Amino acid sequence: MIPIGFLEFGLKDFIEVFIITMVLFYLYRWIRGTFAIQAAVGLVFIIIINAAVSALGLSTINFILRGILDVGVLAVFIIFQPEIRKLLYRLGQNTNLDRFFVRSNPDTVIDEVIDAVRNMSHTQTGALIVFARSSSLQDLVDVGVKLDARVNSELLQTIFQKTTPLHDGAVVIRNNRIVAASCYLPISQNQNISSVFGTRHRAAVGITETNNVFVVVVSEETGRISVAQKGSLTSGLTIQKLRSEMQEALGEQTMDEDSVAFSSAKSELNMS
Repeated sequence: MIPIGFLEFGLKDFIEVFIITMVLFYLYRWIRGTFAIQAAVGLVFIIIINAAVSALGLSTINFILRGILDVGVLAVFIIFQPEIRKLLYRLGQNTNLDRFFVRSNPDTVIDEVIDAVRNMSHTQTGALIVFARSSSLQDLVDVGVKLDARVNSELLQTIFQKTTPLHDGAVVIRNNRIVAASCYLPISQNQNISSVFGTRHRAAVGITETNNVFVVVVSEETGRISVAQKGSLTSGLTIQKLRSEMQEALGEQTMDEDSVAFSSAKSELNMS
């Protein structure tokens, strides 16, 4: 036992703290990028307000808040029902090591996207490609058409052909895999966006206003190449400039994520 002030902290306490921390960490990772995270913040806010009201002795408000919190458990199950279902489904799966070993080379992914964008620009084929970085975009993926395919130039060009059912909407690439197609993005209401840009470009800006993503757009009318990130749109890119933007936005961060994945996998192996 290790004394900490008037407390004694032993091995069992350390194990309990570690388990709770890991559960909270993975729970946050699963709901990150979904609307459930906003509901969680709201619940935490109510709990904090209730604690403050109790400390101030405001009995009436405290009674009302306690009534709300009494049904909190049921509300959590209702609000987080999709996330809880996915959590239970994934408990029997250990995909972390699989993702580490089967991941595509980020440079290969960039090359495939560049090749597809070049060809679609020449043929004036409209395209909308979203790279989910720290945001999982699980809500958008769930309502789109799930694919889980290797990033391939021919596949991307096929998806965005006007004659295919999946061409209308966005492709989402996450962890160097095409996870979904035909995903509909929120439209930006920014009045500063030029009127020459249509719905596809406004959708690209809209998704970057609330999520940490990088979006590549090909105009159907002109074949012009654009990128969107952090709520701003850069248009009229050459292939060379597009490659530079993608390497800067995706290359270094993807390699950092690979390093984190390797460290996590190594830690799990050491613990086991």
